[in-house]
Amino acid sequence: MRKYIPQIESSGISAVGPVREDNQDSIHLPDNNHSPEHGSLFAIADGMGGYAHGGVASNLALESFTATFAAQNGSPIPKAMQRGVEAANLKVYQKAQQMDAGRMGTTLTVAYIFGEILYLAHVGDSRAYLIRDGRSTCLTDDHTTVGDMVRSKLISSDKLRTHAQRSILTKSIGTALFVQPDIIQKKLKEDDRLILCSDGVWSVIEDDDFARVASQSYSVNEISQNLIDLAIHHETDDNVSVVVFHLRKLIPVSPEPESHEKNTTWFQSLRKLLP
Repeated sequence: MRKYIPQIESSGISAVGPVREDNQDSIHLPDNNHSPEHGSLFAIADGMGGYAHGGVASNLALESFTATFAAQNGSPIPKAMQRGVEAANLKVYQKAQQMDAGRMGTTLTVAYIFGEILYLAHVGDSRAYLIRDGRSTCLTDDHTTVGDMVRSKLISSDKLRTHAQRSILTKSIGTALFVQPDIIQKKLKEDDRLILCSDGVWSVIEDDDFARVASQSYSVNEISQNLIDLAIHHETDDNVSVVVFHLRKLIPVSPEPESHEKNTTWFQSLRKLLP
């Protein structure tokens, strides 16, 4: 049972960066009429470079996920996120066949905040960072060859960003008929910040610098812009995208009197917010 309504400020930027000719990243934030009482959905997708139509893949993945997630009608949130990822994967896979585009794919990292709980669904090598008490923690694992090597202790984590095979994905949306996402659950606290970012950002910014930028920035808009500027300053060679939210306050929910009417599920509330 939800105990709190989160008071959230959010921001996001997606830019082509200094090297690429087009932007294959896509981001999703709640619209201006959204109320956090009904849950807040944030997402980032990075169309795979070297494959055809990466921008189509990232946009399609976000559209398919949000529509499927909102239509689950009372399923547990982790299960709804799983189904959203499966639908996005199938939609991108089928679109590639229809376009005769060969293999096209995308990463997908989705954050859904309901009450004080953060739910993450993750495929690929975009990342989610939690900034708490001046420290940054990466909540996601990179689904890459080098990420597997680090987890197997074949190489040290400090070599991950500069390894020649850093961008080789072992799991992505749309490149195979089935995909299994990581589903992560985390209890949030007041003043927590979450940063979703594509690898064009985190590959040139150390983990500790995410906390430093968040702590030195006045607003979520400044955090977003400062991270983009820092990635470009460090000469990233990829698209640069970030989504940031700041949980300013957790407002306790007053107990409601018993009603003979069927309670509105969080999914039904979320559907009202979508077109």
